[in-house]
Amino acid sequence: MSFESPTGTQVHLQSGDVTAQIAQVGASLRSLRVGGIDLVTPYPLDIPTPSCSGVVLTPWPNRVRDGLWNDEGTARQLAITEPKFTNASHGLLRFSAYEIDQTDAAATLSATIFPQTGFPYLVETSVTYLLTDAGIEVIHVLTNRSADPAPVALGTHPFVTIGDVDPHELVLRIPAATAFETDERMLPTGTRPADAALRDGIRLGDASLDTGFTDLTRDGDGRVRTSLTAPDGRRVTLWQGEGFDFVQVYTATNYPGHDLAVAIEPMTAPADALNSGLGIRRLAPDESWTLRWGITLG
Repeated sequence: MSFESPTGTQVHLQSGDVTAQIAQVGASLRSLRVGGIDLVTPYPLDIPTPSCSGVVLTPWPNRVRDGLWNDEGTARQLAITEPKFTNASHGLLRFSAYEIDQTDAAATLSATIFPQTGFPYLVETSVTYLLTDAGIEVIHVLTNRSADPAPVALGTHPFVTIGDVDPHELVLRIPAATAFETDERMLPTGTRPADAALRDGIRLGDASLDTGFTDLTRDGDGRVRTSLTAPDGRRVTLWQGEGFDFVQVYTATNYPGHDLAVAIEPMTAPADALNSGLGIRRLAPDESWTLRWGITLG
């Protein structure tokens, strides 16, 4: 750990030629490099986290319509954190400073969701970032410390790249059969078949996405793999393990210092899940839920 910034203490990890930086605020993965190549799109240290870059999103990812949801017959009103669309957005820990425990090649950041307006549950959370030979593995644990079952979901928001390649020339592949349709407030209105071109691969410079996907194809090891491939064949892959049955892909044209960036966001639930129930898990008192995802270069 070293210096302070608007995102709190910065945690530096290194193992061989793999390095990572984690921001205390939001437990955000703000940097990942393999062999000197950026796999996570960097941003300046002296600004708050842009576009939720790398932040952990829980107890729900994405949006809740009007911040209002039905908790098994009880109406709950969350704080409106996306005034532009009058939604509650990206959970309750986005701006929280996590407790940090680290070694050279791993760090665990912990934060508690305390009962509050619209969410009367006590949930302990942790996220462990563990460097591997080719990237990073990320392990989340959610534990319900409430007297009643607590509804939870989780997502994260990394921006992925191959840093020495023009992002317009990267080929994006999303192994999804179904995409969510949304209204003008970016809330789901239904589903449609996902564009087959996305499964085959589309040039990132030709894509414009802020789209949730499901019906994901899992490989033999049970992992879903979304990837970016460079013209020279190098590939960065974001994999998501059991429980991550959704992925949101967002192409940004206003990311600091970059005219194109792409977030590949593993999620256990889609937008407005507290209302639809889709992907929401109710943890029994003292029950824990462990989730894994990661990024590799190969």
